[in-house]
Amino acid sequence: MSNTVYFNQPVKHKPESDENWDLLIRPQESLLTLKLRDVWRYRDLLYLFVRRDIVSFYKQTILGPIWFFIQPLMTTLIYVVVFGQIAGLSTDGLPQLLFYLCGVTFWNYFSECFSKTATVFRDNAHLFGKVYFPRIITPLSIVLSNLFRFAIQFSLFVLIAVYYYFQGKAQVQLTIMLFPLLVAMMAFLGLGLGMLFSAMTTKYRDLSYLLQFGIQLLMYATPVIYPLSQVPERLKPVLAWNPLSPIFETARHGFLGAGAFAPMDLAYSLVFTLVVLLLSTVIFNRVERTFMDTV
Repeated sequence: MSNTVYFNQPVKHKPESDENWDLLIRPQESLLTLKLRDVWRYRDLLYLFVRRDIVSFYKQTILGPIWFFIQPLMTTLIYVVVFGQIAGLSTDGLPQLLFYLCGVTFWNYFSECFSKTATVFRDNAHLFGKVYFPRIITPLSIVLSNLFRFAIQFSLFVLIAVYYYFQGKAQVQLTIMLFPLLVAMMAFLGLGLGMLFSAMTTKYRDLSYLLQFGIQLLMYATPVIYPLSQVPERLKPVLAWNPLSPIFETARHGFLGAGAFAPMDLAYSLVFTLVVLLLSTVIFNRVERTFMDTV
């Protein structure tokens, strides 16, 4: 029997899957790594966070989800009295209740996404320090859970709008087909600005004190309680830089038949939203590596 050993035949090894290992050591990631694959792998955790945010909002309350209707309705009635009756602001010929409810419904969704995402590192520091998961799942869960709240408030707006439709005081335009795009733009813009703000507040705590104040100022710089048609000509170029203005004007144009639909302005808002979202995701993923040292 020959004792010759031949080495010219390559040995084939069965590739191991990532799931077979407890710890994976990978090379340093590039700056533009968005970790979208990790979000998909942890989609069950994302679902649990969304469910937690929805249930915890009205748990141990008497009225429960009815609060989702009470808040926008009470805010709208206050706007009708203060801005409609006392200040006498124009509503482009629309019923005041319908005009302000439209603005409040859309604004509540954006502001909730922005404000809650902006404090995600501070609010979840106790959780981030104990277990690993893609941190971006937390702001994503905020946007999705607020979408449930927006759907409830939007149904209230639709019911009141239908009532005025039959009275001939409002009408639907073809731009209503852009509704999914408008909601997505508000969600991504609130998510992007919130993550950017959250990443900066880990090092500069002073910014957290400007959050609520800044959101209020942004509301007055957005056509929420007034139509863009009533803005003086010298101020319209200033408001044109606000990416939220085309969203609110397009929403009013589609659902109420008022407002102005400017495709180029809406395109600018879309590009602005995508740039902010990409930039904030990169910064957020970079800050999450070391934020526990500063929070």
